[in-house]
Amino acid sequence: MASPLRFALASRLPIKYNEVMSSIQGERNMTATAFDVAAYILSKSGPMSHMKLQKLLYYSQAWSLVWDDRPMFNDRIEAWVNGPVVRRVYAQLRERFIVSKENLGIHCDQEKLDDVAKETVNRVLAFYGPHDSQWLSDLTHMEQPWRDARRDLLPTDRGETEITHASMAEYYGSL
Repeated sequence: MASPLRFALASRLPIKYNEVMSSIQGERNMTATAFDVAAYILSKSGPMSHMKLQKLLYYSQAWSLVWDDRPMFNDRIEAWVNGPVVRRVYAQLRERFIVSKENLGIHCDQEKLDDVAKETVNRVLAFYGPHDSQWLSDLTHMEQPWRDARRDLLPTDRGETEITHASMAEYYGSL
């Protein structure tokens, strides 16, 4: 239910309340999914290994938490044996070694990323993009968020523990 003040302000102004709030918030309402971010990554970099895409999604999320003070997407990231994985994206692409934007199906719309998110992904691609999937996987294995999430597991144990936004923001914010 709308508050009386909100109703009073909205009814006296020539513009809509939602338009005002949207401009004040700077389009910061997050509607992008990991699929949308994956589509943007693949449109910028072209086909790549599924594992590399997963690591670029992870780093896009981590640096968005630090640089933009917000998550880029709400999909859960889990600490799997070969590094961070967005399970929903994995489920869609699990049969493929090399993936392209077309493999994402109808689940994605890269236009849901605002300019801030696109700039973050561009910076992630500039730094991490030249490296292969194994290098990226090895890097995540040296970093605290993945190590903490797998703390009670053997190196080859299957794990589903979430790598939290808090752990990513704390670790990458300290670098």
